Amino acid sequence: MRDRRSLYGTAEYWDNQAASFDEESEHGLASALVRAAWSRRLDTWLPEPPSSVVDLGCGTGSLSVLVAEAGNDVVGIDLSALMVEQAQRKAKTANLPIRFIVGDACDPDLAPGSFDVVLARHLIWALADPDGALRRWADLLKPDGRLVAIEGRWGDGGIAATDLTASLAPLFNQIGHYPLSGDPDLWDTSVDDERYALVATGPRESSKTDLGHET
Repeated sequence: MRDRRSLYGTAEYWDNQAASFDEESEHGLASALVRAAWSRRLDTWLPEPPSSVVDLGCGTGSLSVLVAEAGNDVVGIDLSALMVEQAQRKAKTANLPIRFIVGDACDPDLAPGSFDVVLARHLIWALADPDGALRRWADLLKPDGRLVAIEGRWGDGGIAATDLTASLAPLFNQIGHYPLSGDPDLWDTSVDDERYALVATGPRESSKTDLGHET
């Protein structure tokens, strides 16, 4: 199996992508139609605002801005300093108090049990140790918190919903599956590959035990 971290897990790789990253409509959410489609979905998956949300692998902050516009308290983390600079500019333009951090989204330096929502979009598939990251993310959540994971299968990349569900099942009490391929407004085009969101709620205490925390 290829070393995904060697391809996607370096700040240098994502720094090189930063200047052109938002040129794809689904990345930059430049289209009002695309922004509205993602806002509708996020409103469905997230609890009633205001909620504390950490956007892991936030990139240029497009989803962070939408979540903050809905009235939530948002922290965004990305490995790329250049991505974070763009995200900060977006937040400033929108007059939103989002806190962006340059750091490792796989193992963020954040307090356990401090968030209502962990949000990760198109990140898990590229991680070298996705199961380890998921355990650490579950530990960030409050007892009634939720993980919103937006992923898919495309070309030779991505992760199938069945595989990600299997990884989440030991960590959460309930997992909802939301197919996204049939909504072209999200992608600014029609897609025929697998796109989906998993919303995992109720982190199990066993996930914290695995990390060495007292229960």
